[in-house]
Amino acid sequence: MPMPPARLNPSWIARTNLSGTVAAVLSSVVVAACSACEARAPLAGVNAASQWFWGRRAKRHVGPSWRYTAVGYVVHHFSSLLWAGIYEAWCLRRPAPARVSAARAATVAMAACAVDYTITPPRFRPGFERHISRTSIAAVYVAFGVGLFAGAAARRRHVR
Repeated sequence: MPMPPARLNPSWIARTNLSGTVAAVLSSVVVAACSACEARAPLAGVNAASQWFWGRRAKRHVGPSWRYTAVGYVVHHFSSLLWAGIYEAWCLRRPAPARVSAARAATVAMAACAVDYTITPPRFRPGFERHISRTSIAAVYVAFGVGLFAGAAARRRHVR
């Protein structure tokens, strides 16, 4: 018998925070590493997400700053929490073995990429595409999916 739809409950919120935070940190590290290799500026990709607030200047800023780096990371983190919320609602609604949860994390990461680069207006896209290649963007979303699953797996190990 399927469970009722996930509600805003403490369990869902805690699960979302854990998997979303792991996914945000892991994918940000990959963005920075790829930016360092391809743009010779590790924070350029992270800064670019602050274009939500600062416009095109954010994509051109390559050094560390509170205005661009901190805001860019916060934007990325909250976006990660949104996708993690979807992932965790799916996992709460239909509990499954680890391999299925991993496939769900990959599906959510692919959906995030598709939404970010198709229907999202340019100003609200991640922005790091200006500094890293498509292959690196794919690596970022793979890291994001791994982070979602790793956060969920860590929680499962802790609960047992």
